[in-house]
Amino acid sequence: MLLPLTQTASLTTKEKKRLAKQDPYRWQQMQQRKAAHNVIKERIGAQKAAEFGDPVRGLTTPFVESFDSAGQAPMSRPPVDDDGNPLEQPHPLPTSPHVLNNLVSQPELDEALEHARALTQPLAPAHAEAVDPVREQQKAERHAANHAKAAEALQRIVHITNGSSKDKRHANIRRCVETFGRHNTDQTFTLKPLARGIEDVEKPIRAGADTGSSEVQIAILTAKIRALANELERGRGYKDKVGKRDLRLMVHKRAKLLKYMARKERGSERWTHMIQALGLSPATYQREITL
Repeated sequence: MLLPLTQTASLTTKEKKRLAKQDPYRWQQMQQRKAAHNVIKERIGAQKAAEFGDPVRGLTTPFVESFDSAGQAPMSRPPVDDDGNPLEQPHPLPTSPHVLNNLVSQPELDEALEHARALTQPLAPAHAEAVDPVREQQKAERHAANHAKAAEALQRIVHITNGSSKDKRHANIRRCVETFGRHNTDQTFTLKPLARGIEDVEKPIRAGADTGSSEVQIAILTAKIRALANELERGRGYKDKVGKRDLRLMVHKRAKLLKYMARKERGSERWTHMIQALGLSPATYQREITL
């Protein structure tokens, strides 16, 4: 009895019954306002959950979807229902047609084919007066047909679509190095300004492909995580305990690198480009990640 009277916002069951019996109209208004507030609360919660993303997949972006075909499919493959009808419209994906299998690029293959064509081309006869034009024409046509057949065979051998999952992984690694490597991004992105009191020293130009930067390692881990998550979702992958452990290790390693990048590069063009291209939501590196 000696304690001070504390007014609370919540009503007791007895008070609710008394209010509903004493003033039914006011009680109905209170229930309508509460229902409207609950609807708004659910909508805001669903929006926040969608923006927060998934700790494994984050937010799906076109660049991440292109990992499935190693940058060879120009359009996405929409999900289908039980009857095989697409649930959404396909959209364009970023492609890398120059990336081929066996660590070969399309310009290198074209140069090798042109060199082979020049080496196998029939030599001109020493005596022009003893030349049979019909025979020389047949030799040239036979050489062109054989070269076209060999070029088609090589194109099929080195094309990514005819490779294994390991070949696609290597192709995605090359694409990540080209897209996020600082030997390319330093020439297009504005670097983050230095802290006060630190002199700006001109750094040497990076030579060769950059494979050790944090954003490159994060992109490579994202490609591996997506491939492993797709495998665990189909068939009896839910029983693959070793695969689940590997997925958990890669997700936590990526989260550690993302926390380091957020501490060093957050707000810069390099950070924004990485987050938007890979769809790395706050769920991939904030809070506790449990799989």
